[in-house]
Amino acid sequence: MEIDLGTGAKGFWAFAQQEPDKLALVDPDQRHWSRGELLAEANQLVHGLRAQGLQAGDVVAALLPNCAQYSALNLAVTQAGFFLVPLNWHLVGAEVAYILQDSGAKAFICSEHTADAALAAINEIGFAKDKAFALGSVAGLGRYHDLIANQPVTLPDDRAVGAVMFYTSGTTGKPKGVKRAVAQVDPDTSAIMFTMLLSLFGIQPEQDNVHFCGSPMYHTAVMNWSTSSLHMGHTLIMHDSWDAEKMLQAVEKYKITTTHVVPTQMVRLQKLPQEMRGQYDVSSMTHMIHTAAPIAPDVKADLLQWWGPVIYEYYAATEGGGAIATPQEWLANRGTVGRPWPGADIKILDDDGNEVPQGEQGTIYLLMNDLTRFEYRGDKQKTESNRINDYFTAGDVGYLNENGFLFLCDRKIDMIISGGANIYPAEIESVLITHPKVIDCCVFGIPDEQWGEQIKAVVQATDGTASGEQLSAELTEFLSQRIAKMKLPKSFDFIEQMPRDPNGKLYKRNLRAPYWEGHSKHI
Repeated sequence: MEIDLGTGAKGFWAFAQQEPDKLALVDPDQRHWSRGELLAEANQLVHGLRAQGLQAGDVVAALLPNCAQYSALNLAVTQAGFFLVPLNWHLVGAEVAYILQDSGAKAFICSEHTADAALAAINEIGFAKDKAFALGSVAGLGRYHDLIANQPVTLPDDRAVGAVMFYTSGTTGKPKGVKRAVAQVDPDTSAIMFTMLLSLFGIQPEQDNVHFCGSPMYHTAVMNWSTSSLHMGHTLIMHDSWDAEKMLQAVEKYKITTTHVVPTQMVRLQKLPQEMRGQYDVSSMTHMIHTAAPIAPDVKADLLQWWGPVIYEYYAATEGGGAIATPQEWLANRGTVGRPWPGADIKILDDDGNEVPQGEQGTIYLLMNDLTRFEYRGDKQKTESNRINDYFTAGDVGYLNENGFLFLCDRKIDMIISGGANIYPAEIESVLITHPKVIDCCVFGIPDEQWGEQIKAVVQATDGTASGEQLSAELTEFLSQRIAKMKLPKSFDFIEQMPRDPNGKLYKRNLRAPYWEGHSKHI
């Protein structure tokens, strides 16, 4: 596969050395970091970690909120030959302990905000406390400040390419690290290669581009897009949580040009009052890019009217990708998640591994190439079970239309089988979310003696909206005019807050599991 590094391609380290005073990052506390300051922090981290005995190939785990130091740590490991394992700060101590142990981490960085889980994990597995450091003050742990204090701010000797090893969510068992071989190039060339995904969308180096990050950096896409933006010489505006109006305020204040969002965040934007939408100038935005889950076509169409033709979609997983849909392609193939980007390929296969005809549903398989090939760390069986030859699957179901555009139906594990018919919850959710009284929703199957499964809908309704029988009847009437009778939920539950993480990932298993206690359905 040929790699076009493009004109103006440099990578963060080169940008920072050439223009050290230019703004690189605004952190959640509104501190402005110049390129030179961020580079110095990254370099000091390399020297500090090496002083702790870390060598190329060793793992550094991080349990951190969004902060400039998180970006600096990424920039450190990827020029020192280390692996960075970002940890979800919603995890409890035992879950953190598992990943620390499974990854073989040699150093651990946390913060005051994540101290409880960090300390519980350290104590559970006996992790060396002299190799654990905290932003702020955490009793018994070293201080991040001391890790980098008095270390040189210069580029380290013996620079080597490192990488981030993300852990999958563990929906079907313990999470596994997705580990790829590092490129056999120097860190600067690797950084430029890292920006290829942005280039696929037509995003260029510098050109006064400003990227907004409002989701947790432990998420694969968030970390990758933020780091790629820095390597393109873009300014990074970082929030520690996502809020629809605060995003609009940031877009207007900083003239933000690019951002990466998930469908839940797009729904929050779409449901803002019209008068609030009109208060903010969002004309600077050129690329609002989304992925992670299907989005209701009506929601996306409304946002396209509001923001203009700047909303791009792509399909990928932690393990790789992928497909892209430009705004124009989506409008011409409403509901698509795109078609294969250069060097990628998609196949739709049946349960026997055979390709299905165009337009028929099956399991989505994506091509692995030399850059995307991966393994699940320490799990050869899982590595081999999700692939056929050079193609792997994330377990999603979909189909290709006559133009080669991919459409998602749902995840195979979420499919409802009722009376022998396959019903995809995502299709129902995409209609239900458009009701004005629905803020969020989730649809899944629950046991039914006659039909095998029946459809359950869980709804987070707008503040002050009556729930119970009245709203259930209203939602049923609304859906009955838009989807087939066989797809109508048989019952509704109402919940104050849907169990999602800040990236919009829904913990559907938490909602579904109580109904299947004592039953054989794999949840």
